[in-house]
Amino acid sequence: MTNGLQRIFIKGGVLSPSELKRVIELAEALDLTELSFGSRQDINFPIKESDKEILEQYSDLTMGTASDSSSQNIVCSYVSSDIFKNTPWLNGAKYLYILENFRHSPKLKINITDPKQQLVPLFSGELNFIASEHEDYWYLNLKLPHWEESVYYPVLIFTFDIHKISKEIEDIYSDADDIQELFDLVNANLETNNRTIEKELYIPFEPFPYYEGMNKMGINRYWLGLYWRNNKYDLNFLKDFSDFCLDHKVGKICITSWKSFIVKGIYQEDKLTLEKFLGKRGINVRHSSLEMNWHIPLADNDALSLKEFIVKSFDQNDISTYGMTFGISNYRDNKAYFTTAMVEKNKTPDIVKNFQVRPTFNVLYSKNFDPNTQNYIVYAQDIDKIELPGLLMELSKMYFNQLGDVPKDKIEKNINKEVLKNTEVHQCSDCLTIYDSTYGDTTANIPPNTNFDDLPTTYTCNVCEADKSRFERTLV
Repeated sequence: MTNGLQRIFIKGGVLSPSELKRVIELAEALDLTELSFGSRQDINFPIKESDKEILEQYSDLTMGTASDSSSQNIVCSYVSSDIFKNTPWLNGAKYLYILENFRHSPKLKINITDPKQQLVPLFSGELNFIASEHEDYWYLNLKLPHWEESVYYPVLIFTFDIHKISKEIEDIYSDADDIQELFDLVNANLETNNRTIEKELYIPFEPFPYYEGMNKMGINRYWLGLYWRNNKYDLNFLKDFSDFCLDHKVGKICITSWKSFIVKGIYQEDKLTLEKFLGKRGINVRHSSLEMNWHIPLADNDALSLKEFIVKSFDQNDISTYGMTFGISNYRDNKAYFTTAMVEKNKTPDIVKNFQVRPTFNVLYSKNFDPNTQNYIVYAQDIDKIELPGLLMELSKMYFNQLGDVPKDKIEKNINKEVLKNTEVHQCSDCLTIYDSTYGDTTANIPPNTNFDDLPTTYTCNVCEADKSRFERTLV
């Protein structure tokens, strides 16, 4: 009898073939034949109380139980770099450097993402770092546990400060009642290289991509996406696949938020060998997007059965849902939805909890069919299971009817617009770095609310070291 789920934390969902083999060794020691992926790019498998001694032998793996929220996995969009649209300055090496600097086990859910990609959710964390147009600077969206609404950190955060600021916020956020108080506490304890926010975060809308099969990557490389519809990945296959990656100089395996995995950097001369490897094992690499683009709770057989029921109806009606994503959740279980459409299973009323009653569901969809709006609209409430496929097919028609008509305006965010507009700052003429008196310059020990004219004559730009005289007054 199982007592729960064991989680293996994989920072950013990125691991080497050797690291995957180590996880497989643990699973085999527990007499398992398969493992599953989690929505936060982690690895999960069932455990028993008697497995404790075995787990202790694998202390090199960062582990936790599904019921214990004291540690969290970091989610990042490394998996999408170089294969989908990306911010020009943000590459795979940058992600790996950021992840390497996290030496602590985060207590808060952290997302580190590129806003131009669609594969990895931007706002499913509690600390959401989102790349800006300025090289090595990030917006920070916060959805802290005791705060009612998400807010934005008032400055852009430097790449090499992400791990420091994350740890500091974890340590002090319970003492702050609002973003300004949190910002002041962080600045009092840390020296960071922040940058003034010059404009709101803009997130372009794109349909959700197809991410399975063998696909071209650059001139002579390929990437491979693999998906199992029941999220039960055979250990023997994974072990053989890890050996294939090691033999053919594939350095990284990436877990997605959709309980699948992607391998990048397969050499052109190895493509045929890999296709033979997959074919001999009967691996299907062309599942329909009707069934791939789903997020369902881990180890929830009722949710998996409901998904299969809906997908079967989609297939029978020969409809298209390309670019859409779907989710199933228990009512109020997860406030951070990140799919186009959501099916919520309603809680059984206490008055009839001892009786067998048919469950009812709510259907929601994201505003403009864009999950990044974080705004969900109720389409139907308290409906029966048999009605779900028809309602979701109606939503798919609505989606395609409006596709391309969504205004290209910026998505509104909770940034303090008084900070963004008509603020006088001074900008370096050489590298365009901005000095904002509101925040001072912690790298030069200049406290907040220090006017530019009051800076010492020896003050220099904290990026290019240009003299104070090289700064010009401007408005943002």
